[in-house]
Amino acid sequence: MQSSLRLSRSFDAARLQAELDGIVSEEFVPHFNTQYYTGDWSAVPLRSVGGKARHIYPDPTAKTAFADAPLLERCTYVREILAHFQCPQQAVRFLRLKPGSVVRKHTDLALGFADGEIRLHIPVRTNPGVIFLLDDQRVVMNEGECWYIDFTHPHSVENRGATDRIHLVIDCVLNDWLRDLILAESARAVPA
Repeated sequence: MQSSLRLSRSFDAARLQAELDGIVSEEFVPHFNTQYYTGDWSAVPLRSVGGKARHIYPDPTAKTAFADAPLLERCTYVREILAHFQCPQQAVRFLRLKPGSVVRKHTDLALGFADGEIRLHIPVRTNPGVIFLLDDQRVVMNEGECWYIDFTHPHSVENRGATDRIHLVIDCVLNDWLRDLILAESARAVPA
């Protein structure tokens, strides 16, 4: 299984950007893991533990289930995208990295295919100055594309550009539908 995989599905970046434009700066919450970054790395929760409006930590030990946060009601197209993925979804958020900000190299626990939970990224706004490294190899993700990334591998990101880098990030539980999708996409991506 590849550690990064561009899925054949893509989404309308302009529609996502329009919904993002309806979110005010005050609705972004600074990322909780302050040891990993410098600058401004923040999120807007669309699904969170208990559906809390400002809770961005996708707590794997939480006793309360993930639920839609109030902001998701305003995001019609995001709801369409989520309905496309026929699997249980946990944390869903817009994740923003402001210009000049850096997320240092790190790994995330239990966020890979073998762990039964995967993270999908759909770039909403990006720029050529964004440097995302996975296993020290650059991965270029364009607006509207959908990517599976195995975040148990070392990764980092820098926004050297002049505009925000904002992704729609969806944490999914691996069920038969999603497993079949990822395996099919993986087979398609491997040269014969």
